[in-house]
Amino acid sequence: MYQDKTLVCKDCGREFVFTAGEQEFYAERGFENEPQRCKECRQVRKNNSRVNREMYEIVCASCGKVDKVPFEPRNDKPVYCSECYTSQRN
Repeated sequence: MYQDKTLVCKDCGREFVFTAGEQEFYAERGFENEPQRCKECRQVRKNNSRVNREMYEIVCASCGKVDKVPFEPRNDKPVYCSECYTSQRN
């Protein structure tokens, strides 16, 4: 049903293949737009957004450890360090 398509990256201008498997994945997830960036440029963009993320220092509500989180804590909810958060989820 799907066939490989050659697209042009809007950041670097290089051609990349939007494979039939990727198209099927996009359709299953309900994505309507084709990717506009090659895999390398998508990865660079993703990494850059993480580097510029502001981190907030917290004191874990469970163990008291000082840690950092990528969101501004609110006073009405407890905030946990990464280890306690993982154990709370499981």
